[in-house]
Order: sequence, then structure tokens, then C-alpha cells
Amino acid sequence: MIKIVVAGFKGRMGSTAAKMVLEHEGFELVGVLDPIAKEKNLNEISEYGAVDVPVFNEKEAILAVAPEVWIDFTIPAYAIEHTRFALANKIAPVVGTTGFTEETVAELIAFSKEMQTGGLIAPNFAVGAVLMMEFAQKAAKYFPDVEIIELHHDKKLDAPSGTAIKTAEMISQVRQPKIQGNPDEEETLVGARGAEFDGMRIHSVRLPGLIAHQQVQFGGVGEGLTIRHDSYDRSSFMTGVAIGCEKVVGLQELVYGLDQLL
Repeated sequence: MIKIVVAGFKGRMGSTAAKMVLEHEGFELVGVLDPIAKEKNLNEISEYGAVDVPVFNEKEAILAVAPEVWIDFTIPAYAIEHTRFALANKIAPVVGTTGFTEETVAELIAFSKEMQTGGLIAPNFAVGAVLMMEFAQKAAKYFPDVEIIELHHDKKLDAPSGTAIKTAEMISQVRQPKIQGNPDEEETLVGARGAEFDGMRIHSVRLPGLIAHQQVQFGGVGEGLTIRHDSYDRSSFMTGVAIGCEKVVGLQELVYGLDQLL
């Protein structure tokens, strides 16, 4: 049994992750973290029934239950601090919080190597989303004209999404350098063409009712190619979270992207 704690358990993703750990036969939920939670145990919350799992307000107190894996679905400011803390204490982090900068990820990877502790930061835990990014990277070798449209719920804090940035990074590794569109084009409304990334454009949509969706639109002479992934429910991410928890305990350093473990 892999002993796991979940930070951000009162959020929509965090609560889904906590329930996944409770239902997984190979995992043991040994604690959850929320700095302002009034409860002392999950059994005080009706949706968890009679589950006997302590609720912690301070991350340092979690060391008492000796977790092996730290699942984090919080906000960037907390997640970065939590990841450093987990690595420093030989706890393997599995981080789904997005908004990490490239520099922060590099710093955390270097620290993980120093601590010889594995971990995972993943912009998206849906296996279908990982495949979407892989397929988009393959297509970009032949279709250098591409735009990314990502669509999320209106409570999401970062834009563009981590998945869109990761997709653009993967495409850039194989795409012929190119500035898209008419060189003389002019935005009559600022931002109409979206964010620019290495000559590509990324567009962010935020609306209630959405969960997580991304479309990679390629254009060629006389043809087009669309690669799209849709998460209709947060349970779609839990297969990837479970894979991450299983794999990180055998690693000696932090990796970026679920594709590194598949």
C-alpha cells in the first residue's frame, strides 16, 4: 500500500483525488491538508462517511503520518512551496496544480535530483490529453501552421492553460520556425489574435459549464487537421493521477508531464 496525502482536498480536483485514493486498492489515504479547514477528520464531512483520515492545517504536521506520495491540487503559490517541502522530506509529489513557470520547474527538478526523490508535475492527467499532445507533435512536422484553442471553466486562474503551453512546447521541438498570418495584419481589438508562442497562437476560452477541452487546429494547402480532447468530468484525470502515484515512488528525480511515465 502506498501511503498518500492530498493537499487541497476541499477543491473540486482535490476532493476527486482524495476519493480516488480511498477507492484504490493499492493506496492508503493517510491525511489531507487544508490551511483553513475546521474539521479534524474526514469523518466529520458527510460525503466521506465513516472514513478515519486526519485533516491537517499545517504541512509540517503531515510528517507524523509518514506519507510516501503528496498529491497537490491547490494554487501555484502553495503548490510550489508544497513541492519543495515534499521533496525536502523525501515525499514524492504528484502535482496537478498549473501555472508553474519553466524556471520554477527546472529549479524543482534540480532540487529533486539533489534529494534523490522522484515526483511528477503534470499540466494534464487525462490519458487522452497526453495522446492529443503526442499526436499534435507528430502532425506539426508536416503542418507548421497551427493554432491552439483551449477551453476551461470560468473559475480557472491561469491562462493559457498548462496543457496549452505544454502542447506548444512539444510542437516547437519539431515545427519549422514560422511566423503565422499576414505580416501586415493589425489587431483592431488588442488580443484578438491570441497569445503568441514561437510564431503560433494560443486562444483561451473561459465559460461556466466547461471542464477542460483543447483543440489543436492545423492548416495546410487545401486541407486542415483538427486534433481535440474533451474532459467532461474530473474523474477523467484520475487514471493519470493513479499512474503518477504508482510510478513516482520508483523515481530518483522529478519529471514534467505524464507522457514521461506512460
